[in-house]
Amino acid sequence: MAIAVQAQTQPAAAARPARQALSVLIVSTLAFTVCFMVWMMFGVIGIPLRKALNLNATEFGLLTAMPVLTGSLVRVPLGIWTDRFGGRIVMTVLMAVTVPAIWLMAYATQYWHFLAIGLFVGLAGGAFSVGTPYVARWFPKSQQGFAMGVYGAGNSGAAVNKFVAPALVVAFGWSMVPQVYAAVMLGAVILFWLFSASDPSHLVPSNLSFREQLSALKDPTVLKYCQYYSIVFGGYVALSLWMVQYYVGEYGLDIRTAALLAACFSLPGGVLRAIGGWLSDRYGAHSVTWWVMWVSWICLFLLSYPQTDFSIVTVNGVKTFHIGLNVFAFTGLMFILGIAWAFGKASTFKYISDQYPGNIGAISGIVGLAGGLGGFVLPILFGALMDLTGIRSSAFMLMYGVVWVSLIWMYFTEVRRTPVMGVNAGMPQFQHAA
Repeated sequence: MAIAVQAQTQPAAAARPARQALSVLIVSTLAFTVCFMVWMMFGVIGIPLRKALNLNATEFGLLTAMPVLTGSLVRVPLGIWTDRFGGRIVMTVLMAVTVPAIWLMAYATQYWHFLAIGLFVGLAGGAFSVGTPYVARWFPKSQQGFAMGVYGAGNSGAAVNKFVAPALVVAFGWSMVPQVYAAVMLGAVILFWLFSASDPSHLVPSNLSFREQLSALKDPTVLKYCQYYSIVFGGYVALSLWMVQYYVGEYGLDIRTAALLAACFSLPGGVLRAIGGWLSDRYGAHSVTWWVMWVSWICLFLLSYPQTDFSIVTVNGVKTFHIGLNVFAFTGLMFILGIAWAFGKASTFKYISDQYPGNIGAISGIVGLAGGLGGFVLPILFGALMDLTGIRSSAFMLMYGVVWVSLIWMYFTEVRRTPVMGVNAGMPQFQHAA
Protein backbone atom coordinates (compact mmCIF):
# COMPACT_ATOMS: atom_id res chain seq x y z
CA MET A 1 0.00 0.00 0.00
CA ALA A 2 2.80 2.36 0.90
CA ILE A 3 4.50 1.56 -2.40
CA ALA A 4 1.33 2.44 -4.33
CA VAL A 5 0.95 5.76 -2.51
CA GLN A 6 4.59 6.61 -3.20
CA ALA A 7 4.15 5.81 -6.91
CA GLN A 8 1.17 8.15 -7.08
CA THR A 9 2.84 11.03 -5.27
CA GLN A 10 6.04 10.97 -7.37
CA PRO A 11 4.36 11.95 -10.68
CA ALA A 12 2.39 14.65 -8.86
CA ALA A 13 5.59 16.02 -7.33
CA ALA A 14 7.30 15.94 -10.73
CA ALA A 15 4.39 17.72 -12.41
CA ARG A 16 4.34 20.56 -9.86
CA PRO A 17 7.62 22.21 -11.00
CA ALA A 18 6.50 21.93 -14.64
CA ARG A 19 3.20 23.68 -13.89
CA GLN A 20 5.04 26.29 -11.85
CA ALA A 21 7.50 26.91 -14.68
CA LEU A 22 4.66 27.34 -17.16
CA SER A 23 2.86 29.76 -14.84
CA VAL A 24 6.05 31.79 -14.39
CA LEU A 25 6.60 31.90 -18.15
CA ILE A 26 3.05 33.04 -18.95
CA VAL A 27 2.73 35.72 -16.29
CA SER A 28 6.27 37.01 -16.91
CA THR A 29 5.60 37.33 -20.64
CA LEU A 30 2.37 39.23 -19.91
CA ALA A 31 4.20 41.58 -17.54
CA PHE A 32 6.97 42.21 -20.07
CA THR A 33 4.41 42.93 -22.80
CA VAL A 34 2.84 45.64 -20.62
CA CYS A 35 6.27 47.05 -19.75
CA PHE A 36 7.26 47.21 -23.42
CA MET A 37 3.95 48.83 -24.35
CA VAL A 38 4.62 51.58 -21.81
CA TRP A 39 8.25 51.89 -22.92
CA MET A 40 7.18 52.57 -26.53
CA MET A 41 4.43 55.05 -25.59
CA PHE A 42 6.17 58.09 -27.11
CA GLY A 43 6.26 56.39 -30.50
CA VAL A 44 2.56 57.29 -30.85
CA ILE A 45 1.79 60.17 -28.48
CA GLY A 46 4.96 61.86 -29.73
CA ILE A 47 3.14 62.66 -33.00
CA PRO A 48 0.60 65.12 -31.48
CA LEU A 49 3.23 66.32 -29.00
CA ARG A 50 5.57 67.19 -31.87
CA LYS A 51 2.93 69.46 -33.37
CA ALA A 52 1.92 70.97 -30.03
CA LEU A 53 5.51 71.69 -28.96
CA ASN A 54 6.75 72.57 -32.50
CA LEU A 55 9.67 70.12 -32.39
CA ASN A 56 12.17 69.48 -35.18
CA ALA A 57 13.22 65.93 -36.14
CA THR A 58 16.19 65.84 -33.75
CA GLU A 59 14.09 67.05 -30.79
CA PHE A 60 11.43 64.49 -31.67
CA GLY A 61 14.08 61.76 -31.76
CA LEU A 62 15.33 62.79 -28.32
CA LEU A 63 11.78 62.82 -26.95
CA THR A 64 11.02 59.28 -28.14
CA ALA A 65 14.44 57.98 -27.07
CA MET A 66 14.51 59.37 -23.53
CA PRO A 67 12.64 56.46 -21.87
CA VAL A 68 14.94 54.06 -23.73
CA LEU A 69 17.98 55.60 -22.00
CA THR A 70 17.01 54.72 -18.44
CA GLY A 71 15.49 51.41 -19.51
CA SER A 72 18.92 50.56 -20.90
CA LEU A 73 21.16 51.86 -18.11
CA VAL A 74 19.33 49.93 -15.40
CA ARG A 75 19.60 46.60 -17.21
CA VAL A 76 22.99 45.58 -15.81
CA PRO A 77 22.15 46.20 -12.13
CA LEU A 78 18.70 44.67 -12.59
CA GLY A 79 20.22 41.54 -14.12
CA ILE A 80 22.69 41.27 -11.24
CA TRP A 81 19.98 41.84 -8.62
CA THR A 82 17.89 39.15 -10.29
CA ASP A 83 20.77 36.69 -9.94
CA ARG A 84 21.09 37.61 -6.27
CA PHE A 85 17.54 38.23 -5.01
CA GLY A 86 15.31 36.46 -7.52
CA GLY A 87 13.20 37.67 -10.41
CA ARG A 88 9.87 37.71 -8.60
CA ILE A 89 10.68 40.46 -6.11
CA VAL A 90 12.81 42.51 -8.53
CA MET A 91 10.18 42.49 -11.29
CA THR A 92 7.37 43.40 -8.90
CA VAL A 93 9.21 46.36 -7.42
CA LEU A 94 10.37 47.56 -10.84
CA MET A 95 6.85 47.65 -12.31
CA ALA A 96 5.33 49.20 -9.19
CA VAL A 97 7.71 52.18 -9.12
CA THR A 98 6.85 53.14 -12.72
CA VAL A 99 3.12 53.56 -12.08
CA PRO A 100 3.27 57.10 -10.57
CA ALA A 101 5.56 58.35 -13.36
CA ILE A 102 3.28 56.98 -16.07
CA TRP A 103 0.27 58.72 -14.47
CA LEU A 104 2.11 62.06 -14.12
CA MET A 105 2.89 62.05 -17.85
CA ALA A 106 -0.72 63.13 -18.51
CA TYR A 107 -0.10 66.42 -16.65
CA ALA A 108 3.15 67.45 -18.39
CA THR A 109 2.95 70.67 -20.41
CA GLN A 110 6.50 71.59 -21.48
CA TYR A 111 9.19 69.80 -23.45
CA TRP A 112 11.50 69.36 -20.46
CA HIS A 113 8.61 67.90 -18.44
CA PHE A 114 8.27 65.09 -20.95
CA LEU A 115 12.01 64.48 -21.04
CA ALA A 116 12.28 64.30 -17.23
CA ILE A 117 9.22 62.13 -16.66
CA GLY A 118 10.23 59.96 -19.60
CA LEU A 119 13.39 59.00 -17.72
CA PHE A 120 11.32 57.49 -14.91
CA VAL A 121 8.79 55.86 -17.24
CA GLY A 122 11.74 54.29 -19.05
CA LEU A 123 12.55 52.09 -16.04
CA ALA A 124 9.88 49.74 -17.39
CA GLY A 125 12.26 48.82 -20.22
CA GLY A 126 14.63 47.21 -17.71
CA ALA A 127 12.14 44.38 -17.23
CA PHE A 128 13.85 42.39 -19.96
CA SER A 129 17.00 41.86 -17.90
CA VAL A 130 14.91 40.65 -14.99
CA GLY A 131 12.64 38.24 -16.83
CA THR A 132 15.27 36.65 -19.06
CA PRO A 133 17.35 34.96 -16.31
CA TYR A 134 14.25 34.50 -14.13
CA VAL A 135 12.40 32.52 -16.80
CA ALA A 136 15.43 30.67 -18.20
CA ARG A 137 16.31 29.03 -14.87
CA TRP A 138 12.90 27.38 -14.62
CA PHE A 139 13.65 25.28 -17.72
CA PRO A 140 16.31 22.71 -18.72
CA LYS A 141 19.11 23.95 -20.95
CA SER A 142 17.66 22.25 -24.04
CA GLN A 143 14.51 24.38 -23.69
CA GLN A 144 16.00 27.66 -22.51
CA GLY A 145 16.24 29.18 -25.98
CA PHE A 146 12.54 28.57 -26.56
CA ALA A 147 11.58 29.78 -23.06
CA MET A 148 13.57 33.00 -23.44
CA GLY A 149 12.08 33.42 -26.90
CA VAL A 150 8.54 33.15 -25.54
CA TYR A 151 9.35 35.69 -22.84
CA GLY A 152 11.02 37.96 -25.37
CA ALA A 153 7.80 37.87 -27.42
CA GLY A 154 6.71 40.51 -24.94
CA ASN A 155 8.42 42.87 -27.41
CA SER A 156 5.05 42.70 -29.15
CA GLY A 157 4.00 45.31 -26.60
CA ALA A 158 5.35 47.75 -29.21
CA ALA A 159 2.63 46.54 -31.59
CA VAL A 160 -0.02 46.59 -28.85
CA ASN A 161 0.90 50.21 -28.24
CA LYS A 162 0.31 50.97 -31.92
CA PHE A 163 -3.17 49.45 -31.76
CA VAL A 164 -4.27 50.96 -28.44
CA ALA A 165 -2.63 54.39 -28.25
CA PRO A 166 -3.87 55.81 -31.62
CA ALA A 167 -7.47 54.86 -30.77
CA LEU A 168 -7.16 56.66 -27.40
CA VAL A 169 -5.51 59.70 -29.00
CA VAL A 170 -8.23 60.06 -31.63
CA ALA A 171 -11.09 59.48 -29.16
CA PHE A 172 -9.88 61.28 -26.04
CA GLY A 173 -6.59 63.08 -26.76
CA TRP A 174 -3.01 62.08 -26.02
CA SER A 175 -3.29 62.64 -22.22
CA MET A 176 -5.64 59.67 -21.88
CA VAL A 177 -2.89 57.26 -23.00
CA PRO A 178 -0.63 57.54 -19.91
CA GLN A 179 -3.67 57.40 -17.59
CA VAL A 180 -4.88 54.14 -19.14
CA TYR A 181 -1.35 52.72 -19.25
CA ALA A 182 -0.81 53.48 -15.55
CA ALA A 183 -3.94 51.48 -14.68
CA VAL A 184 -2.84 48.60 -16.92
CA MET A 185 0.61 48.55 -15.31
CA LEU A 186 -0.89 48.45 -11.82
CA GLY A 187 -3.04 45.48 -12.84
CA ALA A 188 0.00 43.72 -14.29
CA VAL A 189 1.89 44.18 -10.99
CA ILE A 190 -0.91 42.45 -9.06
CA LEU A 191 -1.25 39.58 -11.55
CA PHE A 192 2.50 39.00 -11.64
CA TRP A 193 2.81 38.78 -7.87
CA LEU A 194 -0.14 36.39 -7.57
CA PHE A 195 0.91 33.91 -10.27
CA SER A 196 4.71 34.02 -10.21
CA ALA A 197 6.96 31.97 -7.92
CA SER A 198 10.47 31.90 -6.51
CA ASP A 199 13.09 29.17 -6.14
CA PRO A 200 16.11 29.77 -3.85
CA SER A 201 18.18 27.33 -5.92
CA HIS A 202 18.10 29.77 -8.85
CA LEU A 203 20.04 32.44 -6.96
CA VAL A 204 23.72 33.12 -7.59
CA PRO A 205 25.87 32.42 -4.47
CA SER A 206 26.06 35.53 -2.29
CA ASN A 207 29.87 35.41 -2.14
CA LEU A 208 30.05 36.49 -5.81
CA SER A 209 30.83 40.20 -5.77
CA PHE A 210 29.36 42.92 -7.96
CA ARG A 211 32.78 43.49 -9.51
CA GLU A 212 33.19 39.78 -10.30
CA GLN A 213 29.84 39.72 -12.09
CA LEU A 214 30.79 42.81 -14.10
CA SER A 215 34.12 41.25 -15.11
CA ALA A 216 32.30 39.87 -18.14
CA LEU A 217 32.69 43.31 -19.72
CA LYS A 218 36.34 42.39 -20.37
CA ASP A 219 35.27 39.42 -22.50
CA PRO A 220 35.45 40.37 -26.22
CA THR A 221 32.88 37.68 -27.00
CA VAL A 222 30.36 39.52 -24.82
CA LEU A 223 31.17 42.73 -26.69
CA LYS A 224 30.45 40.96 -29.96
CA TYR A 225 27.05 39.86 -28.70
CA CYS A 226 26.45 43.46 -27.65
CA GLN A 227 27.07 44.49 -31.27
CA TYR A 228 24.61 41.90 -32.57
CA TYR A 229 21.95 42.94 -30.09
CA SER A 230 22.39 46.63 -30.79
CA ILE A 231 21.06 45.81 -34.27
CA VAL A 232 18.33 43.26 -33.73
CA PHE A 233 16.97 44.85 -30.55
CA GLY A 234 18.31 48.41 -30.65
CA GLY A 235 17.25 48.75 -34.27
CA TYR A 236 13.87 47.20 -33.47
CA VAL A 237 13.23 49.69 -30.66
CA ALA A 238 14.44 52.65 -32.72
CA LEU A 239 12.33 51.81 -35.77
CA SER A 240 9.29 51.00 -33.60
CA LEU A 241 9.53 54.54 -32.24
CA TRP A 242 10.28 56.08 -35.63
CA MET A 243 7.95 54.30 -38.06
CA VAL A 244 4.63 55.99 -37.25
CA GLN A 245 5.95 59.46 -37.99
CA TYR A 246 7.85 58.05 -41.00
CA TYR A 247 4.61 56.80 -42.56
CA VAL A 248 2.89 60.09 -41.77
CA GLY A 249 5.67 62.17 -43.35
CA GLU A 250 6.68 59.93 -46.25
CA TYR A 251 3.29 58.69 -47.41
CA GLY A 252 0.89 61.28 -45.96
CA LEU A 253 -1.11 58.78 -43.88
CA ASP A 254 -3.21 59.60 -40.83
CA ILE A 255 -1.96 58.49 -37.43
CA ARG A 256 -4.23 55.44 -37.10
CA THR A 257 -3.37 54.03 -40.55
CA ALA A 258 0.31 54.81 -40.00
CA ALA A 259 0.29 53.00 -36.65
CA LEU A 260 -1.48 50.00 -38.16
CA LEU A 261 1.11 49.65 -40.93
CA ALA A 262 3.96 50.24 -38.48
CA ALA A 263 2.61 47.31 -36.45
CA CYS A 264 3.41 45.07 -39.45
CA PHE A 265 7.02 45.52 -38.37
CA SER A 266 6.55 45.59 -34.58
CA LEU A 267 4.20 42.62 -34.25
CA PRO A 268 6.28 39.90 -35.99
CA GLY A 269 9.38 41.44 -34.43
CA GLY A 270 7.89 40.49 -31.05
CA VAL A 271 5.66 37.44 -31.27
CA LEU A 272 7.96 35.40 -33.54
CA ARG A 273 10.83 35.59 -31.11
CA ALA A 274 9.70 32.27 -29.63
CA ILE A 275 10.19 30.62 -33.03
CA GLY A 276 13.66 32.14 -33.16
CA GLY A 277 14.39 30.54 -29.80
CA TRP A 278 13.21 27.16 -31.05
CA LEU A 279 15.32 27.48 -34.23
CA SER A 280 18.34 28.44 -32.11
CA ASP A 281 17.83 25.37 -29.89
CA ARG A 282 17.58 23.17 -32.96
CA TYR A 283 20.19 24.61 -35.35
CA GLY A 284 22.45 26.66 -33.07
CA ALA A 285 22.72 30.35 -32.29
CA HIS A 286 25.41 30.97 -34.89
CA SER A 287 23.51 29.59 -37.89
CA VAL A 288 20.38 31.59 -37.08
CA THR A 289 22.26 34.83 -36.40
CA TRP A 290 24.35 34.51 -39.58
CA TRP A 291 21.28 34.34 -41.81
CA VAL A 292 19.50 37.05 -39.82
CA MET A 293 22.32 39.46 -40.61
CA TRP A 294 22.25 38.68 -44.33
CA VAL A 295 18.47 39.11 -44.58
CA SER A 296 18.81 42.40 -42.68
CA TRP A 297 21.55 43.55 -45.04
CA ILE A 298 19.37 42.94 -48.12
CA CYS A 299 16.25 44.55 -46.66
CA LEU A 300 18.08 47.63 -45.40
CA PHE A 301 19.83 48.07 -48.75
CA LEU A 302 16.45 48.28 -50.49
CA LEU A 303 14.90 50.45 -47.77
CA SER A 304 17.82 52.90 -47.95
CA TYR A 305 17.09 54.01 -51.51
CA PRO A 306 15.31 57.39 -51.36
CA GLN A 307 12.41 58.47 -53.54
CA THR A 308 14.19 59.55 -56.73
CA ASP A 309 13.18 61.30 -59.97
CA PHE A 310 15.73 61.43 -62.80
CA SER A 311 15.68 62.48 -66.42
CA ILE A 312 17.37 60.81 -69.38
CA VAL A 313 17.94 62.39 -72.79
CA THR A 314 16.74 59.92 -75.43
CA VAL A 315 16.44 60.12 -79.22
CA ASN A 316 12.79 61.00 -78.67
CA GLY A 317 13.49 63.72 -76.14
CA VAL A 318 13.83 63.88 -72.37
CA LYS A 319 12.15 61.13 -70.37
CA THR A 320 11.65 61.28 -66.61
CA PHE A 321 11.64 58.19 -64.44
CA HIS A 322 10.77 57.62 -60.80
CA ILE A 323 12.41 55.08 -58.48
CA GLY A 324 11.17 54.50 -54.97
CA LEU A 325 9.28 52.12 -52.73
CA ASN A 326 5.53 52.54 -52.58
CA VAL A 327 3.79 52.04 -49.25
CA PHE A 328 3.04 48.35 -49.94
CA ALA A 329 6.59 47.40 -50.94
CA PHE A 330 7.96 49.38 -48.00
CA THR A 331 5.64 47.64 -45.53
CA GLY A 332 6.49 44.23 -46.99
CA LEU A 333 10.22 44.80 -46.50
CA MET A 334 9.63 46.04 -42.96
CA PHE A 335 7.59 42.91 -42.26
CA ILE A 336 10.48 40.69 -43.40
CA LEU A 337 12.95 42.76 -41.39
CA GLY A 338 10.77 42.41 -38.29
CA ILE A 339 10.75 38.61 -38.66
CA ALA A 340 14.52 38.49 -39.10
CA TRP A 341 15.14 40.63 -36.03
CA ALA A 342 12.72 38.54 -33.95
CA PHE A 343 14.85 35.48 -34.73
CA GLY A 344 18.06 37.44 -34.12
CA LYS A 345 16.98 38.64 -30.68
CA ALA A 346 16.35 35.05 -29.62
CA SER A 347 19.53 33.66 -31.14
CA THR A 348 21.71 36.27 -29.42
CA PHE A 349 20.42 35.19 -26.03
CA LYS A 350 20.83 31.55 -26.95
CA TYR A 351 24.54 32.34 -27.31
CA ILE A 352 24.44 33.66 -23.74
CA SER A 353 22.60 30.71 -22.17
CA ASP A 354 25.00 28.30 -23.91
CA GLN A 355 28.22 30.02 -22.91
CA TYR A 356 27.37 31.69 -19.58
CA PRO A 357 24.82 29.42 -17.83
CA GLY A 358 25.90 30.47 -14.34
CA ASN A 359 25.88 34.20 -15.04
CA ILE A 360 22.88 34.71 -17.31
CA GLY A 361 21.55 37.67 -15.34
CA ALA A 362 24.71 39.78 -15.51
CA ILE A 363 25.56 38.89 -19.12
CA SER A 364 22.01 39.42 -20.35
CA GLY A 365 22.00 42.74 -18.50
CA ILE A 366 25.19 43.85 -20.25
CA VAL A 367 24.00 42.74 -23.69
CA GLY A 368 20.56 44.22 -23.03
CA LEU A 369 22.23 47.48 -22.03
CA ALA A 370 24.01 47.62 -25.38
CA GLY A 371 20.79 46.88 -27.26
CA GLY A 372 18.88 49.48 -25.28
CA LEU A 373 21.55 52.13 -25.83
CA GLY A 374 21.27 51.39 -29.54
CA GLY A 375 17.54 52.04 -29.23
CA PHE A 376 18.33 55.34 -27.49
CA VAL A 377 21.03 56.64 -29.80
CA LEU A 378 19.51 55.59 -33.14
CA PRO A 379 16.29 57.70 -33.02
CA ILE A 380 18.37 60.78 -32.22
CA LEU A 381 20.71 60.01 -35.11
CA PHE A 382 17.71 59.37 -37.38
CA GLY A 383 16.41 62.84 -36.57
CA ALA A 384 19.81 64.51 -36.93
CA LEU A 385 20.41 62.86 -40.31
CA MET A 386 16.97 63.91 -41.55
CA ASP A 387 17.52 67.50 -40.40
CA LEU A 388 20.95 67.47 -42.05
CA THR A 389 20.13 65.77 -45.36
CA GLY A 390 16.37 66.09 -45.69
CA ILE A 391 16.24 62.40 -46.67
CA ARG A 392 13.96 60.24 -44.53
CA SER A 393 15.50 56.98 -45.72
CA SER A 394 18.85 58.09 -44.25
CA ALA A 395 17.72 56.19 -41.14
CA PHE A 396 17.96 52.94 -43.09
CA MET A 397 21.29 53.97 -44.61
CA LEU A 398 22.68 54.23 -41.08
CA MET A 399 21.31 50.83 -40.08
CA TYR A 400 22.73 49.30 -43.27
CA GLY A 401 26.21 50.40 -42.23
CA VAL A 402 25.79 48.97 -38.72
CA VAL A 403 24.77 45.58 -40.12
CA TRP A 404 27.94 45.57 -42.26
CA VAL A 405 30.01 45.81 -39.06
CA SER A 406 28.32 42.75 -37.56
CA LEU A 407 28.67 40.69 -40.73
CA ILE A 408 32.39 41.41 -40.94
CA TRP A 409 32.91 40.71 -37.23
CA MET A 410 30.97 37.45 -37.40
CA TYR A 411 32.83 36.31 -40.50
CA PHE A 412 36.26 36.67 -38.93
CA THR A 413 35.37 35.27 -35.49
CA GLU A 414 32.87 32.51 -36.30
CA VAL A 415 32.60 31.70 -40.00
CA ARG A 416 36.21 31.84 -41.10
CA ARG A 417 37.33 30.17 -37.86
CA THR A 418 40.81 31.68 -37.92
CA PRO A 419 42.51 33.11 -34.80
CA VAL A 420 41.75 36.82 -34.46
CA MET A 421 43.53 39.05 -31.98
CA GLY A 422 41.35 39.66 -28.94
CA VAL A 423 38.86 36.87 -29.61
CA ASN A 424 37.98 34.78 -26.57
CA ALA A 425 40.05 31.60 -26.67
CA GLY A 426 37.24 29.66 -25.04
CA MET A 427 34.72 30.48 -27.74
CA PRO A 428 33.06 27.39 -29.24
CA GLN A 429 34.07 26.46 -32.76
CA PHE A 430 31.32 26.55 -35.39
CA GLN A 431 30.98 24.79 -38.69
CA HIS A 432 31.88 26.85 -41.72
CA ALA A 433 28.78 28.50 -43.19
CA ALA A 434 29.26 28.89 -46.92
